[in-house]
Amino acid sequence: MAQGMHLSQRMALSQVLAPQLQQSLALLQAPTLELRNLVEQELAQNPLLEEVAVTEGDEMEGKVSEESQSAAEAADPTEPPADTQFDPATEKETNEPVDDFQAEFEKLVQIDQEWRDVSSASNAPLRQSDDAEEKRQFMFDSLTTSESLQESLLEQVRQSDLTQDDYSVAELLIGNIDERGYLKSGPGELSAMTGLPAAKLEEVLRVVQTFHPAGVGARDLQECLLIQLDALGKKNTLEYQIVQDHMDALTRRRLPEIARGCGVEIDEVQDAMEEIAKLDPRPGRQFLQEDIRYVVPEVFVTKLNGEWNVSTNDDHVPHLRISNTYKDLMANSGSNAEVRDYIRDKIRAGKFLIKSLHQRQQTILNIAREILKRQRDYFEKGVSHLKPLTMVQVAEVVGVHETTVSRAVSGKFMQTPTGIIEMKYFFTSGLQTSDGEGVSNTSVKDMISALFKNENSNKPLSDQEVVKMVRAKGIVLARRTVAKYRAELNILPSNLRKQY
Repeated sequence: MAQGMHLSQRMALSQVLAPQLQQSLALLQAPTLELRNLVEQELAQNPLLEEVAVTEGDEMEGKVSEESQSAAEAADPTEPPADTQFDPATEKETNEPVDDFQAEFEKLVQIDQEWRDVSSASNAPLRQSDDAEEKRQFMFDSLTTSESLQESLLEQVRQSDLTQDDYSVAELLIGNIDERGYLKSGPGELSAMTGLPAAKLEEVLRVVQTFHPAGVGARDLQECLLIQLDALGKKNTLEYQIVQDHMDALTRRRLPEIARGCGVEIDEVQDAMEEIAKLDPRPGRQFLQEDIRYVVPEVFVTKLNGEWNVSTNDDHVPHLRISNTYKDLMANSGSNAEVRDYIRDKIRAGKFLIKSLHQRQQTILNIAREILKRQRDYFEKGVSHLKPLTMVQVAEVVGVHETTVSRAVSGKFMQTPTGIIEMKYFFTSGLQTSDGEGVSNTSVKDMISALFKNENSNKPLSDQEVVKMVRAKGIVLARRTVAKYRAELNILPSNLRKQY
């Protein structure tokens, strides 16, 4: 029996973020360099908003910021008493009383002339100053595009003695070289796929393997190292013999086995291995585009006269205010309700954006102050005194939700006397010491790194020995935890670190 279709209704509760709250959270989470892009989008959509460029050292800076905030407070148009707004810091709903639109409009008119005075006194353009714009343009002009590995190899093909017929074979081979510089498909595979003679592919490959960088076009690590040693004129050396005949023992650092196989002393093998270590196992990486990440610190931590101070970086945060444009629009609007509604909505949106920017800076500043308070020993004595700290602890003091703290520190950096540090760095889980004090995982990892760095290279420390040494300092760790930290520090096991 066929089943028929039917309609049904179902009620369910779901939580949806209001557009204004979404905007506030986006502003809070965005790093400084992304923040300007978000604000630029709002400026393009809201004609009643304008940016006031404040140059460094400008005496009007404090006044402009104050006027912008007062404008935002005054420009709250008529809304129903039950209209709900959001606080971006607490992510909670708040009910704010509003006044009559005409009364708010009159307040805006009263401070209109003050805004004009501020603008003329600052005598600054609405965007960046000429000097700032020149520096910005210089940064973009300084960026260059690097030549890729394939482009370099193809240029060397054109300069080589290969015949015109061999050019296409060389291009085929170069097209199969990966970013590390290795040939992904050998002559045999390429011959089966293209029908070209394997001998011809092998012949042209030998030419390609003479190109820069040395080792390019190799099919495996062993061939890569042999090509580099040959290019250095070391074909008849102990290093070449070790790579050619004892590659497996070399990767496992079995020095006695290599010494017996080559008929030499262990110290000779060790010296040869040091030379082999100077070779590049990934010759193509020098052509990889560097992932350059430009960061602007959100917070400055300085020490002056023995006191630590925290301040936000407001130079790169746009200074906004409600524009005088509203006055002309209102003068031409007459009794047109549609225009009045449009102005009301844009003033409301502008006010909320200004408040959100102010709240963003204040939230980040409060979090930074709490970080400094709890991690003062780190700033005074170094990484070994970094304490365990969770976002919940900071959120309770600052008065926001822990997810707000997470958004506020995401992608944000703090400039300190020891360098620029990501704010997330200060949040770390910890371990309990024998005296009841807490110590961060980062501090323990730094302690383990120091132990390995100062070990006797002839008798390197085992993970179990490190466990005992750390336990002597009051910190209980499992051997697998030490092994995990050692791997994260890129430190080899003891049998591979031994020097003879």
